[in-house]
Amino acid sequence: MKTELTTLLPALRRFAYSLTGSMPDADDLVQNTLLRILKSPPPEDVPLVKWAFKICRNQWIDDYRSQKVRTLATAKPELQAENYSDGEADIINDITLGEVNQAMNSLSDEQREVLSLIAVQGMSYSEAADILAIPTGTIMSRLARARANMVSFFKQPNGSMA
Repeated sequence: MKTELTTLLPALRRFAYSLTGSMPDADDLVQNTLLRILKSPPPEDVPLVKWAFKICRNQWIDDYRSQKVRTLATAKPELQAENYSDGEADIINDITLGEVNQAMNSLSDEQREVLSLIAVQGMSYSEAADILAIPTGTIMSRLARARANMVSFFKQPNGSMA
């Protein structure tokens, strides 16, 4: 299993980055995913690749929900820092990768997941359908909408979705 995980790690890291949009967050997500895989290995009839991507996606959903709760709890004015600037994000946004990130983040979670699995990870429609536990037709329609939304994003003068 160690060899399989080592081979799978770069693809899992790319998937995590496509979900989070941040390398530090992606690394945390991959670490949490690996911990969960090591605690609970896949059933014998499930390939490690499918198990890892499913665990990663579920971990991201859990993290997203808990972050949302924390954000609401800290939204009080006395807890907010004024003039906060994230230098790394400023630099990334100045390059094309930052624009792609913005476009990916403007997609719905479902579209971003499908686009990431197929376009970034190079999975087939059926592999993505297995990982997300949805029909292949749904994968194809979400992918088509995601691609159309990405094109629309880059056609807008201010780089926002229509």
